[in-house]
Amino acid sequence: MSLVFPVQLCCVPIASTLEETGQMNNRQARGERGNILVVDDIPDNLDLLCSLLSRKGFSVAVADSGVTALQMIEENVPDLILLDICMPQMDGYEVCQALKNNPFTKDIPVIFISALDEVLDKVKAFRVGGVDYITKPFHMAEVLARVNSHIAIHQLQRQLEEQNELLRQEIRDRLAAETALQVANQELQRLAHMDGLTQVANRRNFDSTLAQEWRRLAREQQYLSLILCDVDFFKRYNDTYGHQVGDDCLRNIASSISTALKRPSDLVARYGGEEFAVILPNTPLQGATHVAREIQAAVRTLGMTHSGSSVSKFVTLSIGISSVIPLAKFSPMSLVAAADRALYRAKLEGRDRICAEEVHYRVKDEIVLDDSDDLELSNE
Repeated sequence: MSLVFPVQLCCVPIASTLEETGQMNNRQARGERGNILVVDDIPDNLDLLCSLLSRKGFSVAVADSGVTALQMIEENVPDLILLDICMPQMDGYEVCQALKNNPFTKDIPVIFISALDEVLDKVKAFRVGGVDYITKPFHMAEVLARVNSHIAIHQLQRQLEEQNELLRQEIRDRLAAETALQVANQELQRLAHMDGLTQVANRRNFDSTLAQEWRRLAREQQYLSLILCDVDFFKRYNDTYGHQVGDDCLRNIASSISTALKRPSDLVARYGGEEFAVILPNTPLQGATHVAREIQAAVRTLGMTHSGSSVSKFVTLSIGISSVIPLAKFSPMSLVAAADRALYRAKLEGRDRICAEEVHYRVKDEIVLDDSDDLELSNE
Protein backbone atom coordinates (compact mmCIF):
# COMPACT_ATOMS: atom_id res chain seq x y z
CA MET A 1 0.00 0.00 0.00
CA SER A 2 1.31 3.44 -0.93
CA LEU A 3 2.25 5.87 1.79
CA VAL A 4 0.40 9.17 2.07
CA PHE A 5 2.40 12.35 2.59
CA PRO A 6 0.53 15.17 4.38
CA VAL A 7 0.82 18.20 2.10
CA GLN A 8 -1.02 21.47 1.70
CA LEU A 9 -2.80 21.64 -1.68
CA CYS A 10 -1.68 25.06 -2.87
CA CYS A 11 -1.11 24.09 -6.51
CA VAL A 12 -0.73 26.79 -9.17
CA PRO A 13 -3.20 27.19 -12.07
CA ILE A 14 -2.65 25.19 -15.24
CA ALA A 15 -1.19 26.97 -18.29
CA SER A 16 -3.35 27.18 -21.38
CA THR A 17 -2.26 25.68 -24.69
CA LEU A 18 -3.52 28.87 -26.29
CA GLU A 19 -0.79 30.99 -24.67
CA GLU A 20 1.68 32.78 -26.89
CA THR A 21 4.56 30.91 -28.50
CA GLY A 22 7.56 30.68 -26.20
CA GLN A 23 5.79 30.67 -22.84
CA MET A 24 6.65 27.01 -22.37
CA ASN A 25 10.33 27.87 -22.73
CA ASN A 26 9.89 30.67 -20.20
CA ARG A 27 8.42 28.21 -17.71
CA GLN A 28 11.36 25.88 -18.23
CA ALA A 29 13.75 28.79 -17.68
CA ARG A 30 12.04 29.41 -14.32
CA GLY A 31 12.45 25.75 -13.38
CA GLU A 32 8.83 24.74 -14.08
CA ARG A 33 8.70 21.44 -15.92
CA GLY A 34 5.07 21.42 -16.98
CA ASN A 35 1.47 21.61 -15.76
CA ILE A 36 -0.28 18.46 -14.57
CA LEU A 37 -3.89 17.85 -13.58
CA VAL A 38 -4.47 14.92 -11.20
CA VAL A 39 -8.02 13.55 -11.19
CA ASP A 40 -8.97 11.07 -8.44
CA ASP A 41 -11.85 10.77 -6.00
CA ILE A 42 -9.58 9.56 -3.18
CA PRO A 43 -8.00 12.53 -1.32
CA ASP A 44 -4.99 10.49 -0.15
CA ASN A 45 -4.03 9.71 -3.75
CA LEU A 46 -4.41 13.37 -4.70
CA ASP A 47 -2.21 14.43 -1.78
CA LEU A 48 0.46 11.88 -2.57
CA LEU A 49 0.69 12.62 -6.30
CA CYS A 50 0.53 16.38 -5.82
CA SER A 51 3.35 16.29 -3.27
CA LEU A 52 5.52 14.01 -5.37
CA LEU A 53 5.12 15.95 -8.59
CA SER A 54 5.41 19.37 -6.97
CA ARG A 55 8.75 18.42 -5.41
CA LYS A 56 9.99 17.44 -8.86
CA GLY A 57 9.25 20.88 -10.26
CA PHE A 58 5.84 20.35 -11.83
CA SER A 59 2.91 22.73 -11.39
CA VAL A 60 0.04 20.59 -10.18
CA ALA A 61 -3.71 21.09 -9.94
CA VAL A 62 -6.17 18.51 -8.58
CA ALA A 63 -9.80 17.56 -9.16
CA ASP A 64 -11.83 15.04 -7.12
CA SER A 65 -14.30 14.19 -9.91
CA GLY A 66 -14.55 13.95 -13.67
CA VAL A 67 -17.08 16.78 -13.85
CA THR A 68 -14.83 19.11 -11.83
CA ALA A 69 -11.86 18.16 -14.00
CA LEU A 70 -13.64 19.09 -17.23
CA GLN A 71 -14.72 22.43 -15.74
CA MET A 72 -11.13 23.21 -14.71
CA ILE A 73 -9.79 22.23 -18.13
CA GLU A 74 -12.18 24.68 -19.82
CA GLU A 75 -10.38 27.50 -18.02
CA ASN A 76 -6.82 26.18 -17.98
CA VAL A 77 -5.50 23.46 -20.29
CA PRO A 78 -2.79 21.22 -18.70
CA ASP A 79 0.22 19.63 -20.31
CA LEU A 80 -0.74 16.20 -18.98
CA ILE A 81 -3.56 14.53 -17.03
CA LEU A 82 -3.28 11.70 -14.50
CA LEU A 83 -6.77 10.20 -14.53
CA ASP A 84 -8.41 7.65 -12.27
CA ILE A 85 -11.06 5.38 -13.78
CA CYS A 86 -13.45 4.41 -10.97
CA MET A 87 -15.12 7.67 -9.96
CA PRO A 88 -18.78 8.54 -9.24
CA GLN A 89 -20.98 10.44 -11.69
CA MET A 90 -18.46 10.27 -14.53
CA ASP A 91 -15.73 7.64 -14.79
CA GLY A 92 -12.29 8.15 -16.27
CA TYR A 93 -13.21 6.58 -19.62
CA GLU A 94 -16.01 9.11 -20.09
CA VAL A 95 -13.75 11.99 -19.08
CA CYS A 96 -11.08 10.92 -21.59
CA GLN A 97 -13.66 10.44 -24.34
CA ALA A 98 -15.02 13.95 -23.72
CA LEU A 99 -11.50 15.39 -23.94
CA LYS A 100 -10.73 13.61 -27.21
CA ASN A 101 -14.00 14.78 -28.75
CA ASN A 102 -13.07 18.40 -28.06
CA PRO A 103 -10.69 19.90 -30.68
CA PHE A 104 -9.18 22.19 -28.01
CA THR A 105 -8.31 19.34 -25.61
CA LYS A 106 -7.88 16.31 -27.88
CA ASP A 107 -4.07 16.56 -27.86
CA ILE A 108 -3.63 16.55 -24.06
CA PRO A 109 -1.85 13.30 -23.07
CA VAL A 110 -3.90 11.27 -20.59
CA ILE A 111 -2.26 8.66 -18.34
CA PHE A 112 -4.77 6.40 -16.66
CA ILE A 113 -3.88 5.49 -13.09
CA SER A 114 -6.24 2.88 -11.70
CA ALA A 115 -6.60 -0.24 -9.54
CA LEU A 116 -8.21 -2.02 -12.48
CA ASP A 117 -5.56 -4.34 -13.91
CA GLU A 118 -7.49 -6.53 -16.30
CA VAL A 119 -6.34 -6.55 -19.92
CA LEU A 120 -9.77 -5.44 -21.14
CA ASP A 121 -9.66 -2.43 -18.82
CA LYS A 122 -6.29 -1.38 -20.23
CA VAL A 123 -7.40 -1.98 -23.82
CA LYS A 124 -10.46 0.20 -23.24
CA ALA A 125 -8.26 2.94 -21.74
CA PHE A 126 -6.12 3.04 -24.87
CA ARG A 127 -9.17 2.81 -27.13
CA VAL A 128 -10.72 5.99 -25.65
CA GLY A 129 -7.46 7.89 -26.16
CA GLY A 130 -5.13 7.24 -23.25
CA VAL A 131 -1.37 7.33 -23.92
CA ASP A 132 -0.35 5.18 -20.94
CA TYR A 133 -1.71 3.10 -18.07
CA ILE A 134 -0.39 2.80 -14.48
CA THR A 135 -1.91 0.30 -12.06
CA LYS A 136 -2.49 0.96 -8.36
CA PRO A 137 -0.79 0.59 -6.02
CA PHE A 138 1.72 2.61 -8.01
CA HIS A 139 5.43 3.09 -7.54
CA MET A 140 6.73 6.63 -7.32
CA ALA A 141 9.65 6.00 -9.69
CA GLU A 142 7.36 4.50 -12.32
CA VAL A 143 4.93 7.44 -12.13
CA LEU A 144 7.76 9.95 -12.47
CA ALA A 145 9.35 8.06 -15.34
CA ARG A 146 6.10 7.88 -17.31
CA VAL A 147 5.15 11.47 -16.50
CA ASN A 148 8.58 12.75 -17.53
CA SER A 149 8.44 10.79 -20.76
CA HIS A 150 4.99 11.96 -21.83
CA ILE A 151 5.57 15.57 -20.72
CA ALA A 152 8.73 15.66 -22.84
CA ILE A 153 6.92 14.14 -25.82
CA HIS A 154 4.00 16.57 -25.46
CA GLN A 155 6.27 19.59 -25.20
CA LEU A 156 8.26 18.47 -28.24
CA GLN A 157 5.01 17.99 -30.15
CA ARG A 158 3.93 21.50 -29.20
CA GLN A 159 7.27 22.94 -30.24
CA LEU A 160 7.03 21.04 -33.52
CA GLU A 161 3.50 22.33 -34.09
CA GLU A 162 4.64 25.88 -33.34
CA GLN A 163 7.48 25.51 -35.86
CA ASN A 164 5.08 24.04 -38.39
CA GLU A 165 2.68 26.92 -37.86
CA LEU A 166 5.54 29.39 -38.39
CA LEU A 167 6.41 27.57 -41.61
CA ARG A 168 2.77 27.55 -42.71
CA GLN A 169 2.53 31.27 -41.97
CA GLU A 170 5.73 31.88 -43.90
CA ILE A 171 4.28 29.93 -46.83
CA ARG A 172 1.03 31.92 -46.60
CA ASP A 173 2.99 35.18 -46.48
CA ARG A 174 5.10 34.11 -49.44
CA LEU A 175 2.05 33.07 -51.45
CA ALA A 176 0.38 36.37 -50.59
CA ALA A 177 3.51 38.24 -51.67
CA GLU A 178 3.70 36.25 -54.91
CA THR A 179 0.02 36.92 -55.59
CA ALA A 180 0.49 40.64 -54.92
CA LEU A 181 3.54 40.65 -57.20
CA GLN A 182 1.60 38.87 -59.91
CA VAL A 183 -1.24 41.37 -59.62
CA ALA A 184 1.25 44.24 -59.73
CA ASN A 185 2.92 42.77 -62.82
CA GLN A 186 -0.44 42.32 -64.50
CA GLU A 187 -1.28 45.92 -63.70
CA LEU A 188 2.07 47.06 -65.09
CA GLN A 189 1.44 45.05 -68.24
CA ARG A 190 -2.00 46.61 -68.52
CA LEU A 191 -0.62 50.11 -68.06
CA ALA A 192 2.20 49.41 -70.53
CA HIS A 193 -0.38 48.55 -73.17
CA MET A 194 -2.89 51.29 -72.37
CA ASP A 195 -3.15 54.90 -73.43
CA GLY A 196 -2.98 57.03 -70.30
CA LEU A 197 -5.46 59.65 -71.47
CA THR A 198 -8.23 57.62 -73.05
CA GLN A 199 -7.77 54.29 -71.21
CA VAL A 200 -7.95 52.29 -74.44
CA ALA A 201 -5.09 50.35 -76.03
CA ASN A 202 -2.02 52.36 -76.95
CA ARG A 203 -0.03 52.28 -80.20
CA ARG A 204 2.31 49.58 -78.91
CA ASN A 205 -0.63 47.33 -78.08
CA PHE A 206 -2.18 48.08 -81.47
CA ASP A 207 0.98 47.11 -83.36
CA SER A 208 1.47 43.81 -81.48
CA THR A 209 -2.21 42.84 -81.74
CA LEU A 210 -2.38 43.63 -85.45
CA ALA A 211 0.73 41.53 -86.13
CA GLN A 212 -0.63 38.65 -84.07
CA GLU A 213 -4.06 38.69 -85.75
CA TRP A 214 -2.44 39.01 -89.18
CA ARG A 215 -0.43 35.83 -88.64
CA ARG A 216 -3.38 33.94 -87.19
CA LEU A 217 -5.84 34.88 -89.91
CA ALA A 218 -3.23 34.22 -92.60
CA ARG A 219 -3.12 30.63 -91.31
CA GLU A 220 -6.92 30.38 -91.09
CA GLN A 221 -7.51 32.35 -94.31
CA GLN A 222 -10.18 34.54 -92.72
CA TYR A 223 -10.87 38.25 -93.10
CA LEU A 224 -9.18 40.93 -91.04
CA SER A 225 -10.59 44.46 -91.09
CA LEU A 226 -9.21 47.76 -89.84
CA ILE A 227 -11.00 51.02 -89.10
CA LEU A 228 -9.15 54.33 -88.74
CA CYS A 229 -11.08 57.24 -87.19
CA ASP A 230 -10.05 60.88 -87.12
CA VAL A 231 -11.82 63.65 -85.17
CA ASP A 232 -12.82 66.34 -87.65
CA PHE A 233 -11.18 69.74 -87.13
CA PHE A 234 -9.82 68.73 -83.74
CA LYS A 235 -7.13 71.44 -83.75
CA ARG A 236 -9.86 74.04 -84.05
CA TYR A 237 -11.70 72.29 -81.19
CA ASN A 238 -8.65 72.61 -78.93
CA ASP A 239 -8.11 76.22 -79.98
CA THR A 240 -11.76 77.05 -79.26
CA TYR A 241 -12.39 75.16 -76.00
CA GLY A 242 -8.92 74.54 -74.59
CA HIS A 243 -6.82 71.43 -74.22
CA GLN A 244 -8.55 70.15 -71.07
CA VAL A 245 -11.90 70.11 -72.83
CA GLY A 246 -10.12 68.58 -75.82
CA ASP A 247 -8.84 65.77 -73.58
CA ASP A 248 -12.38 65.18 -72.29
CA CYS A 249 -13.57 65.02 -75.88
CA LEU A 250 -11.03 62.31 -76.74
CA ARG A 251 -11.95 60.32 -73.63
CA ASN A 252 -15.64 60.46 -74.53
CA ILE A 253 -14.96 59.37 -78.10
CA ALA A 254 -12.78 56.46 -76.94
CA SER A 255 -15.55 55.34 -74.60
CA SER A 256 -18.16 55.57 -77.35
CA ILE A 257 -16.03 53.52 -79.75
CA SER A 258 -15.46 50.87 -77.07
CA THR A 259 -19.21 50.69 -76.43
CA ALA A 260 -19.91 50.22 -80.13
CA LEU A 261 -17.69 47.12 -80.27
CA LYS A 262 -19.55 43.94 -79.37
CA ARG A 263 -16.87 41.24 -79.32
CA PRO A 264 -14.01 40.69 -76.85
CA SER A 265 -11.64 40.04 -79.76
CA ASP A 266 -12.20 43.52 -81.22
CA LEU A 267 -9.63 46.10 -80.17
CA VAL A 268 -9.88 49.89 -80.04
CA ALA A 269 -6.62 51.82 -79.74
CA ARG A 270 -5.49 55.40 -79.75
CA TYR A 271 -3.47 55.49 -82.94
CA GLY A 272 -2.02 58.95 -82.43
CA GLY A 273 -3.23 62.42 -81.49
CA GLU A 274 -6.94 62.55 -82.37
CA GLU A 275 -6.85 59.30 -84.38
CA PHE A 276 -8.30 55.98 -83.22
CA ALA A 277 -7.90 52.53 -84.75
CA VAL A 278 -10.18 49.50 -84.46
CA ILE A 279 -8.99 45.96 -85.24
CA LEU A 280 -11.80 43.59 -86.27
CA PRO A 281 -10.67 39.96 -86.61
CA ASN A 282 -12.79 37.52 -88.64
CA THR A 283 -14.72 40.45 -90.11
CA PRO A 284 -15.25 41.14 -93.84
CA LEU A 285 -15.73 44.63 -95.29
CA GLN A 286 -19.51 44.55 -94.90
CA GLY A 287 -19.25 43.83 -91.16
CA ALA A 288 -16.56 46.45 -90.71
CA THR A 289 -18.74 49.05 -92.45
CA HIS A 290 -21.59 48.25 -90.08
CA VAL A 291 -19.29 48.73 -87.07
CA ALA A 292 -18.02 52.04 -88.50
CA ARG A 293 -21.58 53.31 -88.79
CA GLU A 294 -22.25 52.27 -85.19
CA ILE A 295 -19.16 54.20 -84.08
CA GLN A 296 -20.15 57.27 -86.06
CA ALA A 297 -23.67 57.20 -84.61
CA ALA A 298 -22.36 56.74 -81.05
CA VAL A 299 -20.13 59.81 -81.36
CA ARG A 300 -22.99 61.87 -82.80
CA THR A 301 -25.14 60.81 -79.84
CA LEU A 302 -22.62 62.44 -77.52
CA GLY A 303 -23.77 65.81 -78.86
CA MET A 304 -20.47 67.56 -78.14
CA THR A 305 -20.72 71.08 -79.54
CA HIS A 306 -18.02 72.05 -82.03
CA SER A 307 -18.40 75.63 -83.21
CA GLY A 308 -15.14 75.44 -85.14
CA SER A 309 -16.26 72.59 -87.40
CA SER A 310 -17.04 73.31 -91.04
CA VAL A 311 -19.26 70.22 -91.46
CA SER A 312 -21.41 70.11 -88.32
CA LYS A 313 -22.13 72.03 -85.14
CA PHE A 314 -21.19 68.86 -83.24
CA VAL A 315 -18.03 66.74 -83.04
CA THR A 316 -17.87 64.24 -85.94
CA LEU A 317 -15.55 61.56 -87.26
CA SER A 318 -14.03 60.82 -90.63
CA ILE A 319 -13.52 57.06 -91.02
CA GLY A 320 -11.43 54.90 -93.34
CA ILE A 321 -11.88 51.13 -93.66
CA SER A 322 -9.81 48.35 -95.19
CA SER A 323 -10.41 44.60 -95.19
CA VAL A 324 -8.44 41.63 -96.53
CA ILE A 325 -7.62 37.97 -96.08
CA PRO A 326 -3.99 38.25 -94.92
CA LEU A 327 -1.11 36.63 -96.74
CA ALA A 328 1.73 35.53 -94.51
CA LYS A 329 4.45 36.84 -96.82
CA PHE A 330 3.12 40.40 -96.68
CA SER A 331 3.18 42.94 -93.90
CA PRO A 332 0.06 44.03 -92.01
CA MET A 333 1.19 47.57 -92.84
CA SER A 334 -0.47 47.03 -96.22
CA LEU A 335 -3.80 46.88 -94.36
CA VAL A 336 -2.92 50.05 -92.42
CA ALA A 337 -1.89 51.83 -95.61
CA ALA A 338 -5.21 50.99 -97.28
CA ALA A 339 -7.22 52.22 -94.27
CA ASP A 340 -5.12 55.38 -94.20
CA ARG A 341 -5.83 56.02 -97.89
CA ALA A 342 -9.54 55.55 -97.23
CA LEU A 343 -9.39 57.99 -94.31
CA TYR A 344 -7.61 60.55 -96.47
CA ARG A 345 -10.30 60.18 -99.13
CA ALA A 346 -13.05 60.65 -96.48
CA LYS A 347 -11.46 63.94 -95.46
CA LEU A 348 -10.93 64.99 -99.07
CA GLU A 349 -14.58 64.34 -99.93
CA GLY A 350 -15.84 66.58 -97.14
CA ARG A 351 -15.27 64.77 -93.80
CA ASP A 352 -17.93 63.29 -91.50
CA ARG A 353 -18.18 60.22 -93.72
CA ILE A 354 -16.98 56.63 -94.18
CA CYS A 355 -14.78 55.46 -97.06
CA ALA A 356 -13.31 52.04 -97.82
CA GLU A 357 -10.16 51.14 -99.73
CA GLU A 358 -8.86 47.88 -101.16
CA VAL A 359 -5.56 46.41 -100.00
CA HIS A 360 -2.89 46.37 -102.68
CA TYR A 361 -0.02 44.01 -101.99
CA ARG A 362 3.32 45.38 -103.21
CA VAL A 363 6.64 43.61 -103.53
CA LYS A 364 8.30 46.06 -101.18
CA ASP A 365 5.79 45.09 -98.50
CA GLU A 366 6.95 41.46 -98.48
CA ILE A 367 8.23 40.37 -95.08
CA VAL A 368 10.55 37.77 -93.60
CA LEU A 369 9.96 35.89 -90.36
CA ASP A 370 12.94 35.70 -88.04
CA ASP A 371 13.51 33.09 -85.32
CA SER A 372 11.29 34.99 -82.87
CA ASP A 373 8.43 35.00 -85.40
CA ASP A 374 8.34 38.79 -85.45
CA LEU A 375 7.20 40.52 -88.57
CA GLU A 376 9.75 42.75 -90.25
CA LEU A 377 9.53 44.84 -93.36
CA SER A 378 11.99 43.79 -96.03
CA ASN A 379 14.11 46.63 -97.36
CA GLU A 380 14.69 44.84 -100.61
